[in-house]
Amino acid sequence: MQKAIRKPRRATWFVLVAVLAWMPQAARAGFETEDFRIRSAQDLVDLCAVATSDPLYASAIHFCHGFVSGAWQYHLSQANGPKGERLVCPPEPPPTRDEAIAMFVAWSATHADKLSEPAVDALFRFLVEKYPCPVAAAAKKGASK
Repeated sequence: MQKAIRKPRRATWFVLVAVLAWMPQAARAGFETEDFRIRSAQDLVDLCAVATSDPLYASAIHFCHGFVSGAWQYHLSQANGPKGERLVCPPEPPPTRDEAIAMFVAWSATHADKLSEPAVDALFRFLVEKYPCPVAAAAKKGASK
């Protein structure tokens, strides 16, 4: 009996995917699928600020979280290396990922001149501005993860 239930779900999923693939971009209104290419900070902001009602919300927000997490992990790896230097010193406890992303999106609204930059540059401009390191701490390796 479960197999009979699963087949309609698969068919429904297939139809949903097909409809989304053919749906005009204008109907999506939240962002463009081109934003997934992350050509600039604006693309990242568009993905991170996507409306929960957007049909591609799950993909966009997961992409946003993955990009931000990857950039942060790279920073930590670099900072903890032999000649590491911290650029960002968040408080303890640090903000959650959702909180940090919401702050980045809010920051972007007042820093439109930075949105044509590479996404990682604008993201770290925000982080350095929000959580600057004291001079001594910046050179210190192994700060909070």
